[in-house]
Amino acid sequence: MVIDRIGKFTVLGTLGSGAHSRILHVRRADDDREYALKLVNIDSKDDLKYLEQAKHEFRVGRMLNHSNLVKVYCLETEGGWFSGPKKAKLLIEYVPGKTMDKLPLQRMAKLIRIFERIADGLTHMHKQGVYHADMKPNNLILERATRVKVLDYGLAWIKGEPKDRVQGTPEYIAPETVTHKLINERTDIYNFGVTMYRLVTLSLPPSWATSPDALPMTSKMFKEQLRPVKVANPMVPDGLAELIHQCLRHNANNRPERMSQVQGTLDQLADEAAAKLDNPADLEE
Repeated sequence: MVIDRIGKFTVLGTLGSGAHSRILHVRRADDDREYALKLVNIDSKDDLKYLEQAKHEFRVGRMLNHSNLVKVYCLETEGGWFSGPKKAKLLIEYVPGKTMDKLPLQRMAKLIRIFERIADGLTHMHKQGVYHADMKPNNLILERATRVKVLDYGLAWIKGEPKDRVQGTPEYIAPETVTHKLINERTDIYNFGVTMYRLVTLSLPPSWATSPDALPMTSKMFKEQLRPVKVANPMVPDGLAELIHQCLRHNANNRPERMSQVQGTLDQLADEAAAKLDNPADLEE
C-alpha cells in the first residue's frame, strides 16, 4: 500500500532507503513547504542504536548554520503502548538535485567553484568544533549550477566527545583514522581530497582501509599506486591538481593545516578559471 500521508505531512516521493530507515520527500501542511523526512524504525532493543544516531544527527545539525550545509529542523519519536520508542522522525531541509556520485564529469570551472563552496561549509563546521568524518560525493547534493549542500551528519564527531570506533567510508578514509582512529580537521581535509580526486578523475586513489587478509597500505605503496591527477585527467588545472595532492599526503602534518586554507586556495582558483570563460555568468545558470 502506498502511504501518501504521515501525520501532518503529505508524501511526495521517496528520496532514499536503508536497512533501518527511509528518507521521504514530503510537504508539511503547517507551512506548505517541502522537506526531507527521515524515518527510523526501532523494532527491538538492538535498534536503539539507530535512535541514538538520529539524535546525534539532530544535535549536530542544530549546531550548524551555513548555506552549504543541509539544515536539520526537528526530531520526534513515536512510542508503542507498552514499549519504548518505535519510530523516530527527523525533519531535514529538502534539496532538489542529485548526489554528486551520480553525476557525469563536470566542467572544471564549475567544479572548482563547487569545491570552494563545500570547503566553505566544512570551514564553518570546523569552527563549531564538528568534523564531518564521512565526506564523499554521495554526501554532496548539487542543486543547480554551482549550488551545493553537504548532507548526512550521522558519523560527524563533536570535538572533545568520546569515540570508540573507526569512522568513515573505506575508500575515503584517512590513513591516521585507520591506524589510530583519529578524526580531526586534517582527516576531513584528506576525505575532501579523495572526494575532489574522485570528481575530477571519476576514479579513486588507493584505499588505506585494506581488508584483513591484505597487506596494510604504506606510504611507499600509496605513492606507487596513486595515479597523478594530471595523468588521470589532463584537463585539470595545475593549481587544483597540486591542491588535491597536498590534501592526500600520508603525513597529516604535510597537508594544509586548516580547511579555511583549502577554501581560500579554491576561491582563487575558481576566480582564475572563471576569468578564462567567455561568459563567467554561465556557471550560475
